[in-house]
Amino acid sequence: MENELTIKRFTEVRRDLGYTQADFAAILGISNTTADIERGRTKLSGKIVVELLKQFKINPLWLFGDSNNKYLNSTGNSVIPKVVTVDSSDNDNMVLVNAKAAAGYPQNIQDTSWYKQLPAFDIPIPEFRNASYRGFQIEGDSMLPNLHPGEWVLARAVESLDELSLNKMYVVVLHDAVLVKKVERHPNNEKLILISLNEIYPPYEIKIEDIQEIWQVSSKITFSVDATTEKGLLKQLQESMEELKNQLKTS
Repeated sequence: MENELTIKRFTEVRRDLGYTQADFAAILGISNTTADIERGRTKLSGKIVVELLKQFKINPLWLFGDSNNKYLNSTGNSVIPKVVTVDSSDNDNMVLVNAKAAAGYPQNIQDTSWYKQLPAFDIPIPEFRNASYRGFQIEGDSMLPNLHPGEWVLARAVESLDELSLNKMYVVVLHDAVLVKKVERHPNNEKLILISLNEIYPPYEIKIEDIQEIWQVSSKITFSVDATTEKGLLKQLQESMEELKNQLKTS
């Protein structure tokens, strides 16, 4: 059953735009009408969420109740998630992007079927909401001593570049790479400066237009060396939930 707020907001978008259920379905590439979605019988697919974003600037995080901003600023660069992920029962989950998958992430960022190959973790903590968080594995040593190769960060979606803070770490998804860095705004507002914690790597500039998504790192998890299988990884994630709860209480 789709979240009641999501259904309400989807229906609100259609009515505000003045479309019938049949016309709106045709525009979004849905067979027949949007009636089943609006009754909660059919879930809102990632493809439909992307179409609402592309055609009408509807903020996916607003649709799922994670934001009060209905529309994205069309004049700015959109850095919100391009695909919203929930499990088959529409429960909260977090997709995990390991180092190997990260190599293909920028190219598959809008392919809803690509995400299905990745392990996804059910999140029993209220602070982690669907469509807001994603897990990324650390590769390389540029963020030592805080983040080591092979560790994982759990990161929250960022809606706007205005949210960026110099005191936080971010997963920055470019068109050809997934990087974990500290971020600083450039004086001309058309670039960002990416900063490594490991001082052997100098800061460098990127164009804002080259950014696809930004995720703010909220927690990190270190797994033992035997977490090499998906089952082992998810088992250790389950065991890490108590530690995460303590982190959230003290942060």
